[in-house]
Amino acid sequence: MTTHPHPPWPHDLLDTAAHRPVPFRQFVLKVHGRCNLDCTYCYLYQGPDHGWRDRPARTSERTMRRAADRIAEHVRTHGLDAVRIELHGGEPLLTGPEPVLAYTRAVREAVPAGCRVTATVQTNGTRLTAAALDRLAGAGLRVGLSLDGGRAAHNARRIDHAGRPAWPAARAAAERLAARPEAYAGILCTIDLATDPLDLYHSLLELRPPGVDFLLPHANWGRPPTGLEPQPPGRHRPRPTPYGDWLAAVFDSWWDAARLTTRVRLFQEIAGLLLGAPSRAEAVGLSPMAAVVVETDGGIEQVDSLRSAYAGASETGLDVFRNPFDHALRHPGVAARQLGERALAEECVRCPVGKVCGGGNYVHRYAPGTGFRHPSVYCADLERLVRHIAHRLERTARWLR
Repeated sequence: MTTHPHPPWPHDLLDTAAHRPVPFRQFVLKVHGRCNLDCTYCYLYQGPDHGWRDRPARTSERTMRRAADRIAEHVRTHGLDAVRIELHGGEPLLTGPEPVLAYTRAVREAVPAGCRVTATVQTNGTRLTAAALDRLAGAGLRVGLSLDGGRAAHNARRIDHAGRPAWPAARAAAERLAARPEAYAGILCTIDLATDPLDLYHSLLELRPPGVDFLLPHANWGRPPTGLEPQPPGRHRPRPTPYGDWLAAVFDSWWDAARLTTRVRLFQEIAGLLLGAPSRAEAVGLSPMAAVVVETDGGIEQVDSLRSAYAGASETGLDVFRNPFDHALRHPGVAARQLGERALAEECVRCPVGKVCGGGNYVHRYAPGTGFRHPSVYCADLERLVRHIAHRLERTARWLR
């Protein structure tokens, strides 16, 4: 695999010796390195990093056991009483539920008795048969769905390698999960400006998820998102806010509902931050990032979204066979995401909403040649959304008084 040199910040300019790391509590475990879908916008398989081609298609039993032992080691070292494991791909159910169940068993058997392991599998739904869901739910796993909306028209970009739509199977999976709420983790949905925000939001509600997480498409200053013209990072001139407008429209529908039936993670995180609570998501806020990835070959990596920046961006050079997870805590890329305000660009430190948006998703700050110490490419959109939510909270507080 050909990789680009790492940018100066944080890899050359950040001194990790003085960093006091926060232990990992979320372990993203790759079960399968391939996918049965060929989504046109996928940052992993359609993006600049093709390293997945050099890794095993499936995680071996040996790698599962070694990763589980390393997680247990990390738990003992830091005295953790709970960790989360997220079984990912590719498509983790590509060869059925057994590899997911085996990986989960390996971790649960390895960690000390006093540590609780919460397990979730994130799937495109096309292989979530009734029998597979029975087995996953029976083992105490929760299932999250990745969808672009609750109608066929919203999911036109989600197709298999023969060009066939994924929606019929995904809809069936959503219906099965709605009937098993104890196993339904929720829906991840990447924003598409071509969709009407209220139509899409209400279509998702029809699938009865306990929660929805709206994601901004992975983009950066070198690869700007659809609808935003490229320009150098920073606040040089007013920018349109199509993504902020889209999200604000959904927020109003969510906030004004007579009864809250579905959590929307991004909105709850921003509202909580405005009210003084710490963040729990990487999209906003300044709380330390505590997630790490184990690839199908046992490689210890940073989160997958970094691959949308440049080839090799997520790599650490570490693996579970040679290294404990504590070694990854000293990696500049990991350390940078645990520094809070000290990792922000000067514009973000001065910004009135900077501590709420937290500079936005780390990967959206990337600029070729310099690195990740810039405002988010979605800076104006985030400010638009934060100010809108703050205004709605203020109006509600006045009404209650």
